Amino acid sequence: MKRADVVFSGMRPTGRLHLGNYWGALKNWVALQSQYSCFFSVVDWHMLTTGYDDTSKLQENGREMVLDWLAAGLDPQKSVIFRQSDVPEHAELAWVLNCFTPFGDLSRMTQFKDKSLKHPKNINAGLFNYPVLMAADILLYDAHVVPVGDDQKQHLEL
Repeated sequence: MKRADVVFSGMRPTGRLHLGNYWGALKNWVALQSQYSCFFSVVDWHMLTTGYDDTSKLQENGREMVLDWLAAGLDPQKSVIFRQSDVPEHAELAWVLNCFTPFGDLSRMTQFKDKSLKHPKNINAGLFNYPVLMAADILLYDAHVVPVGDDQKQHLEL
């Protein structure tokens, strides 16, 4: 399998699917699974970076989100669907990458600045290192196609 044949993308388990999720990502994922080897993840570790208040619902939200994905047309016969925290290599590679990622590069990430303003009581290292975990997610699968929103493009460049 060539790198150009692999897709990786994920969604934070914030709750049930809404139209923004569907039109912004999921509809595209359904189309991509017919052309590529796809890995779609419930990115629950990313969820923790913004101080999710009720972590007791995190697992339930992830399950419900996957059910919505299946109802929208993701096919487990065509795509790998998994929870990020079930694959320890995501955290392990993120740690290694963190050891080589310059602080200055991370401090210039506009999403960190924006989310810090939105969550001033929870400006944490996880939020700061979010792009490094995202890089680990992508590199683990040697993905070349990474559908993300505009707010994530700067992370891909890093």
